Amino acid sequence: MARFGVEEEFVLLDEQTLVPSAMSSETRERILDEVGGGLTPEYLTCQLESATEPASTITDARTQLLRTRGALGAIAAEQGVLVASTGTPFISPNRFVVSSSAHYDAVSAQLVEITREHEVNGLHIHVEVPDDEERVRVVNRVRAWLPPLLALTGNSPFAHGRDSGFASWRSILIRRLPASWSPPHFRDLTDYRAHVEQLVAMGAIAETSSLSWSVRLSERFPTVEVRVFDAQLTVEETLLAVALTRALMLSDALDDCHRLGVDAIDASLWTAARYGPDARLVDPSNGEITAASTLTETLLHRLRPTLAHLGDDDLVTEGLARIRAEGTGAQRQQAAYAQNGSAGLRDLYRSSTRPD
Repeated sequence: MARFGVEEEFVLLDEQTLVPSAMSSETRERILDEVGGGLTPEYLTCQLESATEPASTITDARTQLLRTRGALGAIAAEQGVLVASTGTPFISPNRFVVSSSAHYDAVSAQLVEITREHEVNGLHIHVEVPDDEERVRVVNRVRAWLPPLLALTGNSPFAHGRDSGFASWRSILIRRLPASWSPPHFRDLTDYRAHVEQLVAMGAIAETSSLSWSVRLSERFPTVEVRVFDAQLTVEETLLAVALTRALMLSDALDDCHRLGVDAIDASLWTAARYGPDARLVDPSNGEITAASTLTETLLHRLRPTLAHLGDDDLVTEGLARIRAEGTGAQRQQAAYAQNGSAGLRDLYRSSTRPD
């Protein structure tokens, strides 16, 4: 059974204002020491990233994710700050400090002014695919189904203290980066490497690890990494994304789908970022325009045998039913703010990392 890993990004917020709170080096070191392995600094000093150990089951991943979130929530409560799992903060002061490292220094030098607004938090899912050429085939399979995955997981509706009008404002910010959103279709591993080397040679990206495609080959592990998701409010929403992603990578029931061009996929990603589960998307199976909800059902029908084999069928069925009943993360954030302003958001963010 294919192993997988989960990377979650968090932002520290001032408890009263919900403004991102830069950590001193001493505070950051304390958090890293107390929470333990798998937690690392992220691009900005108000961000942290957690990474699970390789997991084979959803139960194993759930245990790791809950443990890390609980530890972060406990430390945050002691210091009067929030650790929020949201794709973008409610308010962005545009005066962020970049974490010090050779990699991040290179990224900052590349992005210059973009860095001022680049406070984005994502969920990255790695699935083990041992064969090199098979990994490229998996990238080709997944790329066409990125839009319905985003439609289900948008969780960044705010920008500068107001509703952005987008379910995933994070996705729009990511769009400004070179080599972002959908990759092209690749003939094989040699073709994939040639595309990446061209981007590095022209100076579009500083190094291969700076690729912002929503699905890519990992440079460190024998995995395919899907990066289309906003950071998720809850562990259960993260696990829904994991289960769908793993089944999508392992299923051969999607290999007959229409080979969509980058423009069609990116246009669908835009509508998914804008409208969430109410978006209209291009159906990879026939190239026609269809509702995101219908396309989700199509995807679920094709993935059911693989989900059942992995033991994830009930989790996905229940997760999709929960979204229909309670809304996506973006919809719940909007509802919390409409009902109780910033206090409603504060309670929602705090509940996502509440210690057991």
